[in-house]
Amino acid sequence: LFEVNNQLTSVFHQWIGSSASSMPAFRQVGEKQLPNPVLCMAWSPKRDLIALANTTGELLLHRLASFQRVWSLPPSEYTGKEITALAWRPDGKILAFSLGDTKQVVLCDVEKAEVLHMFPTQSSVTCMNWMEVVEENSVLGSFHNAEDESKRFLPELPTLPKSYSTTSKIFSEEKSDEILNLLGEVRLNILVLGGDAGSVELYAYGMYKIATLGKVAGTCRSLSLSSDLRSLSLITEVQSADSISEICYVQLDTGLLSDCLPEVTRMARKFTHISTLLQYLHLSLTCMCEAWEDILMQMDLRLTKFVQEKNTSTQVQDEFLDLLLWGQSSPELQALLMNQLTVKGLKKLGQSIESSYSSIQKLVISHLQSGSEALLYQLSEVRGMSLWKQKFERLGLDSEAIDGAITAVGSFSLKANELLQVIDKSMKNFKAFFRWLYVAMLRMCDEHVPPELNKMTQKDIAFVADFLSEHFSENEELFDRKGKYFNVERVGQYLKDEDEDLVSPPNTKGNQWLKFLQESTHLKESPLLFPSYPQKSLHFVKRMMESVIELCLQKPAEVIGKSVKQAVFFPLYAVPDNSEKIPRLFQLPSLWNDKKGKMHCVVFCMPEISPSKLYLLRKGTDPNRRVPNSFMSIDLSHYLDSTDDDGVAAHCLDARFYDDEMLTVVLQGSEDQNSRRVLAQVSLASSLSFETEFHWEPSLRLDQQHSTIPCQGLVLGNQWRELENMKAQFVAVNGIRKVACVLSANLRHIRVFEMDVEDEDDEGADSQNASADQEGLETTISSQGAVEENLESEGESRVQEGDMFQKSEELLQSQEAL
Repeated sequence: LFEVNNQLTSVFHQWIGSSASSMPAFRQVGEKQLPNPVLCMAWSPKRDLIALANTTGELLLHRLASFQRVWSLPPSEYTGKEITALAWRPDGKILAFSLGDTKQVVLCDVEKAEVLHMFPTQSSVTCMNWMEVVEENSVLGSFHNAEDESKRFLPELPTLPKSYSTTSKIFSEEKSDEILNLLGEVRLNILVLGGDAGSVELYAYGMYKIATLGKVAGTCRSLSLSSDLRSLSLITEVQSADSISEICYVQLDTGLLSDCLPEVTRMARKFTHISTLLQYLHLSLTCMCEAWEDILMQMDLRLTKFVQEKNTSTQVQDEFLDLLLWGQSSPELQALLMNQLTVKGLKKLGQSIESSYSSIQKLVISHLQSGSEALLYQLSEVRGMSLWKQKFERLGLDSEAIDGAITAVGSFSLKANELLQVIDKSMKNFKAFFRWLYVAMLRMCDEHVPPELNKMTQKDIAFVADFLSEHFSENEELFDRKGKYFNVERVGQYLKDEDEDLVSPPNTKGNQWLKFLQESTHLKESPLLFPSYPQKSLHFVKRMMESVIELCLQKPAEVIGKSVKQAVFFPLYAVPDNSEKIPRLFQLPSLWNDKKGKMHCVVFCMPEISPSKLYLLRKGTDPNRRVPNSFMSIDLSHYLDSTDDDGVAAHCLDARFYDDEMLTVVLQGSEDQNSRRVLAQVSLASSLSFETEFHWEPSLRLDQQHSTIPCQGLVLGNQWRELENMKAQFVAVNGIRKVACVLSANLRHIRVFEMDVEDEDDEGADSQNASADQEGLETTISSQGAVEENLESEGESRVQEGDMFQKSEELLQSQEAL
């Protein structure tokens, strides 16, 4: 047994040195030639799906198995045609992508390829990162349990009618809980956007802008926010004083977000609720505008044409009053009614008005009022948070600004109620007017009048007379403004997106409440009463409300942004001459956030200095924490064995972090374009400890002092696979799903691999490597003969071998620790 144990130890030492059998062979599961070049690709964090963006602006989603396409989202004028970056939400349900031509960011539902949300950005986005906070503490846990108490007090928001705007899909199709779907999990997640002008913006849940950072020097090429919110690392391209483009590493201290994590999470969720409610109200108003039809303007236009064409000086309202009182009409009016309006046209107009007004009325009652109530509740909650100054004042919550937002929402509710009253009055007026006019037109053409329509009381006649005198008087000023003399239809003016005053504001004469307010100086100036803006449209008041709330939401973003300070700045190397040939999103360096070790990791190459070396930079997420061996390099010049390719050094084409302890690289045998390409896994475990520490010379770039960086040669063992018949150049990986996607130099040829095949096939993921190695070692053990003879049976033999294997592994781990 002692002899066998020594042999096992020897084998394990070889395994550690060469990484010979820590991972099974890669298995190719798909290959495809694409019609258009790929500009960026990203694996889903939760499923075997990969998103691709190509040069036509099309977004594609493919499955791992056989690289089967799931869906494609074509470019459009509505969103944009130039995709510049991709990022998955950490739960894998939403995909974010940015567009350079329209400067917008779009959130897309992965299940149905639907655009859920869009927002503009200050500058064109060049990179993005979507991170989920994993920091745990008791305060955050208690907040999770008390999340969203609004369900106890408010009814669910009704869904928007599917028959209206296509943009209302987010709240339609019986998805009344879509707001919570947009928020995702309770745990805070942040979408970070980097721009070409050095702008950096942080969006909580991908919706609410939680921070606007000051300008970072240069153009952002990639970025990564640490999962503990302590810092943000960026790779930027900066023009130096001597006009040389330099790649630099920047680390920003975001300690305020980390220190106030529970407060930031609560505030972010509230403000994200508010943002989605504003979108809900906007879409509700859009549906109302669609419900209002142009046919409702027909009466105004026909009456205006009648005034322009008639030869008499009689007023239009006098013509109609004569018809009402005496049953007689002028030839001009009779021609208007019988030839232009017609009996059939009058019925159609009446039905259109009733249908349209009923739809608008339902939308106001069920959607605008419900949304306004929910918005008032959420803002009141935020106001309560702002009064807890010990917790929330440092985040920039301003109670006065929130009071202004609450007042604006109240004014919007008042205007919605005013519209309801106008609709109710208009429906009564039109019903009575059309009933009388229909009977009058039937009599003109000597047709039978139904008995139920032939009965008009004195009260009905007075009602119609009042309607005619109020709505049928010619207005010269209105003709100058709108090109018409009449404004019979009073609802449409509330839905016009204009800054002008209402053509026919509501008549408040005799309103006892308004009279009481005017006479009471204390009540008139009271902050408890919402201003009503009687001269303005609903659209105008909505836009005013949105601007006030936007100002309220911007203040915390500015305060948090100003708290972020630059902690680290390292100029790494000059931009290579051939970098323009490589799509920007495939260019190194590559960033990684080591959540367990709480470190930012950067991997990059300096092809003009040493093309066969990979350089590694590690910095703690806490800028004040020192990380040993922060700079190091790995020499892959002889990656297969010491005499590989007759001593020709390998070139590293691409490198990405597979997980915290592994890199996936694409290697080329030599500079010859036809030389073989290799996909390989590089273990960092044996490369992260050096006796000598690199000392940075602040006045020099890293490439100017590369000779002093600690270096270690590495042989891959069997951790590689040759990519035959493919000029492989780039790779995208996901260590969680254990998948990789290799892209050719022409950006059209793709191969997909499962990187750890046995992990997928065998049960017991934690013990599979041990069992695989044990099977490989059984031949060595059984060849000793004496050991097998001393065992009672084959079953006992395997048990004892397993025990010896575990003991040897524990022994090796203890030796490594020492």
